[in-house]
Amino acid sequence: MNLALFDLDHTLIPLDSDYEWGQFLVRIGAVDAVEFARRNAAFYAQYEAGTLDPVEYLEFALSTLAQFPRRELDAWHRQFMAEVIEPGIKPAALELLARHRDAGDEIAIITATNRFVAAPIARALGVDNLIAAQPEVNAEGEITGKLLGIPTSGPGKVIHTNEWLAANGKSLSSYERSYFYSDSQNDIPLLSAVSHPVATNPNALLKAHAQAQGWPILSLFE
Repeated sequence: MNLALFDLDHTLIPLDSDYEWGQFLVRIGAVDAVEFARRNAAFYAQYEAGTLDPVEYLEFALSTLAQFPRRELDAWHRQFMAEVIEPGIKPAALELLARHRDAGDEIAIITATNRFVAAPIARALGVDNLIAAQPEVNAEGEITGKLLGIPTSGPGKVIHTNEWLAANGKSLSSYERSYFYSDSQNDIPLLSAVSHPVATNPNALLKAHAQAQGWPILSLFE
């Protein structure tokens, strides 16, 4: 059995789900349009430049979620899936996942996006295993606004991947081949850790690095 790991945003879907969730909250009037949109855009620009502080961003994102009851959040997320995510899912991404699934590979998505936003998207893509930033919830299941553990970004993706595999009695070396598909230079640590890194819809910085390393480059979206 081989292992196939996938980043989510701009890799399996042609958008940034965290950013689009924020924009969705603005559109439905759940948050202050001017201030929230300003901060959301600033964090997204930092992410693209590779300068984002993941803890600072997650505290912003999770504190926003904590303002609302979980029942309301879940209803909004269903609307978000129908209006934003599902129309953006492309056949090429589903076909790539299907090839690995049909080959008997173990598949997981590992994303810096928090689990509240990412879990329904993973389900829509047919992926059971999700490694994502974990929001703290209280006994009633409400999001508190705090992050559990370290962010699932940059070197944190390597740590979380190794922890997830160890919990199942495995490691990267347990697999004949380990793939990781990602679009961003932020994921170079995990791309460098697997046996078969694939720069997928890469941004300019990752594309240059992949070319220098001789990594394959895959384009799923036009």
